[in-house]
Amino acid sequence: MDKSLDKLVIAIPSENPGGLGAAIGQHFGHCDIYTIVEAQDGKVLEVRTLENVPHQQGGCMAPVNHLAQNGVTVLIAGGMGMRPLMGFQQVGVKVYHGSNAPTVGHAVQAFLMGSLPAFSTEFTCGGGK
Repeated sequence: MDKSLDKLVIAIPSENPGGLGAAIGQHFGHCDIYTIVEAQDGKVLEVRTLENVPHQQGGCMAPVNHLAQNGVTVLIAGGMGMRPLMGFQQVGVKVYHGSNAPTVGHAVQAFLMGSLPAFSTEFTCGGGK
């Protein structure tokens, strides 16, 4: 069995400095930094950070492509517009809604326990900052 298929690379928009104790950035494309969590079989294997990219190059799709190019398979977000949500679907990144979690670590644990809802159109916003 290929273990790499079971490994998840989860991105969570975070306030600086990132990490499991950081507050969640409420709009994925405007966050300071992403906390990247690699998890397998319900356990956290590694935690690191990834700088966000500016919107100017590629608009709201720039962060979508940036995360996909860095191997992200799951995004936990508080808010985003319809266009990036569709973009994540196109690049195969599954998106979950986690705005009620007090920290990145809480959001990751809720996701690993299966208690976060899939991000649907009801959670989208009009491109807020």
